[in-house]
Amino acid sequence: MYYLYRFLFTHSSSFSYLTPFKFVTMRLLFLFILCIGYTAIAQKPTFGKGAIEHQEQTMNYRILKPVNFDESKKYPLHIFLHGSGERGSDNEAQLKHGSDLFIKQSANYPAIVIFPQCPEDDYWAQVDIKRDDKRNTNVFKFPKQSDPTWAMGTVMALIDEYLDKDYIDTSRIYLSGLSMGGMGTFELLARKPDLFAAATPICGGGNPETVSEWATKTPVWIFHGNEDKVVPPIYSKVMYKAVLKAGATPKLTLYDYVGHNSWGRAFAEKNYFAWIYSKKKKI
Repeated sequence: MYYLYRFLFTHSSSFSYLTPFKFVTMRLLFLFILCIGYTAIAQKPTFGKGAIEHQEQTMNYRILKPVNFDESKKYPLHIFLHGSGERGSDNEAQLKHGSDLFIKQSANYPAIVIFPQCPEDDYWAQVDIKRDDKRNTNVFKFPKQSDPTWAMGTVMALIDEYLDKDYIDTSRIYLSGLSMGGMGTFELLARKPDLFAAATPICGGGNPETVSEWATKTPVWIFHGNEDKVVPPIYSKVMYKAVLKAGATPKLTLYDYVGHNSWGRAFAEKNYFAWIYSKKKKI
């Protein structure tokens, strides 16, 4: 675009065959196209930066607001919990998986989207993790009752902070997470059983004894790769069966020949966003 601009405005003699009227018209048309292009670029939403203080510590987060955000309007709130590999304090790593998709879909599904970042030495969920070298896999044990980790407690405080804002539609609070974040998703559902309108845990797990309080209140769509050796799919299957037993109708999608990175397939689901944003709680 820039080089076309230089050529057009510095090589006027190249267009000497045009009448003055046609040449001016061509310039104006080019300027119009240029303005449209820059407007489209300028209107692309981006993740801003934020931080929350909790118990004398700070958690960073990234926040996406719709283009032309208007505080007088109501928007859904969508919390996304990243995996263990994106922990830290740079306020960048948590955007590695999923953030581009939220930007792409922002025009179709305008929402306030928050990606908090878990510290390197913490975890979203309370879980005991051991390695089973014989089976070449990890073993997870989720307690039925426990105090939240600092990271989980801070996310809950962050959610409460945004629930107080007039522009949040409290009937449309959504929760997603992958791997460690999928475990955090199941735990957060148990800790706030009346809050979420929908949840999408990806390659996660949890304690099936904790689902009774939220199973019939929050629709869930669970995803997992059948070849996952990091978080075996049995953990999602157990949660799915527990939600079914509680009287709800969860969705479960298992991907054959897919390992731990099942989030790529989940994000590619045609109805991933449509399913989530179609859900609304009665308040």
